[in-house]
Amino acid sequence: MTNQPAVFANTVLAWFDQHGRKHLPWAQGINAYRVWVSEIMLQQTQVATVIPYFERFMARFPTVQALAEAPIDDVLHLWTGLGYYARARNLHKAAKQVVNEFNGEFPRTVQSLEQLCGVGRSTAGAIASIAFGEQAAILDGNVKRVLARYHGVEGWPGQTAVANALWALAEAATPATRNGDYTQAMMDLGATLCTRAKPSCESCPLLGGCVAHATGRVAQLPGKKPRKTLPEKSVQLLMLRDANGRLLLEQRPPTGIWGGLWSFPELAPDQSAGAHAKRHYGEVAQVAKLEPWRHTFSHYHLHIHPVLIELGAIAPAIADQPVRWIKPHAPGNLGLAAPVSRLLAELAELEPLC
Repeated sequence: MTNQPAVFANTVLAWFDQHGRKHLPWAQGINAYRVWVSEIMLQQTQVATVIPYFERFMARFPTVQALAEAPIDDVLHLWTGLGYYARARNLHKAAKQVVNEFNGEFPRTVQSLEQLCGVGRSTAGAIASIAFGEQAAILDGNVKRVLARYHGVEGWPGQTAVANALWALAEAATPATRNGDYTQAMMDLGATLCTRAKPSCESCPLLGGCVAHATGRVAQLPGKKPRKTLPEKSVQLLMLRDANGRLLLEQRPPTGIWGGLWSFPELAPDQSAGAHAKRHYGEVAQVAKLEPWRHTFSHYHLHIHPVLIELGAIAPAIADQPVRWIKPHAPGNLGLAAPVSRLLAELAELEPLC
């Protein structure tokens, strides 16, 4: 096989016609809204994980108008457990943009789509090509891997020079016709055959022209991100429970870790949970420290120390605070961080302290 872009694209499309993942839910009833939501969900998340979230999301928010009109708590609730919650907040903001700035219709060009909150060049390209048939390139993680191996591109794709080289190759190979199928085919190829570990090279339609395979560098390409030691942080999560078995949740600031989600009050690990609760929340009947565990984010490890605090009389000032009292087995439609959901599940099985 030669490195001619047309030959490359035709080979990929022929493979897609036989082996493409046409059964995925976002491949049914294709429109810009469904493509956009699926692309955002699939960022840094596996297909198998995304499918049930996507289906629930579409059932609750079938149109961009429905999403724009929904309370952010409803959006975050359906996102709970999917991680990277900034994606959900940006999705909600972008839906409002589509409704208010584009009359409820998604723009068709990459440049216009990039104006939407949380939509970058590759996501814009996917929407433009799959939903509208525009000749637009994409460069998600799967496509980077296919192109880096096929063309023998050295270096970590996070470096500007490497990314620019891969973008040039992606744009050169993107065909003028069947662009949506080609975009999906490249993502499918990287997800099913040209995988990060144990790729199925012998089944790959691009095997004959693959530089990485010919030179024995499949495992080395694309280059890996330089490793660094993640910092360690610690926090106490105060699970304040009233006499009726309800737990207090506070809404976090709109930005930052777990932005906009509901969580337990936090306290530095070197401070007294009981004294803090007595000072801010009311009478303290009992304090119990639960088993700590580590939760890993992309940029640090968080050691969580849960503390269950039984409250007697509640401080009157609490009534004026933006808090929610919830039952652990029925938190309602609130956006919850994964560790909070885990703790609620544990508490739902515990009897109140005596």
